[in-house]
Amino acid sequence: MPGMPPGRGLGGSGDIAGMSEQEQNMVKHMQAAMEACPTKSIMAGTMGFALGGAFGLFMSSMSYDTPLSAQGQQLTDLPVREQLRRGFKDMGTRSYSSAKNFALVGAIFSGVECGIEGFRAKNDLANGVAAGCITGGALGAKAGPSAAAIGCAGFAAFSAAIDYYMRMPSDH
Repeated sequence: MPGMPPGRGLGGSGDIAGMSEQEQNMVKHMQAAMEACPTKSIMAGTMGFALGGAFGLFMSSMSYDTPLSAQGQQLTDLPVREQLRRGFKDMGTRSYSSAKNFALVGAIFSGVECGIEGFRAKNDLANGVAAGCITGGALGAKAGPSAAAIGCAGFAAFSAAIDYYMRMPSDH
């Protein structure tokens, strides 16, 4: 990290020589807790909730009808205060819905990927592809076997593409 002494970056195996034995044990326990699958899953779900909320808020703010449509005409006939109340209520509902969906996807994918990585004792492209397939299949299972298969294939392909891109060597 810029501005930090070498070995003291985020998540790195920092220099713990100057710490007492109790501090060293605390650092080891904190690192083990951060690498545990439940912690990773909770963190991914929390970040997914935040990202989904922001995405939902943005998308809902773009979807309001114009006065040219029948629904938009009904809305423009209302007082401004009622228009704002309905608009904010709708934005909140849509934002919360997107937040829940993103949190669910993030938590499931992260937990499954971590579990597969621990089981296989490897960190490679296959972990993300398998986790994507399981996540997509699980999310599509309510709609039937064909939806589960399509979800599996879609999430696996997306995960493979993202993982492949993230693992590409950098130019510098």
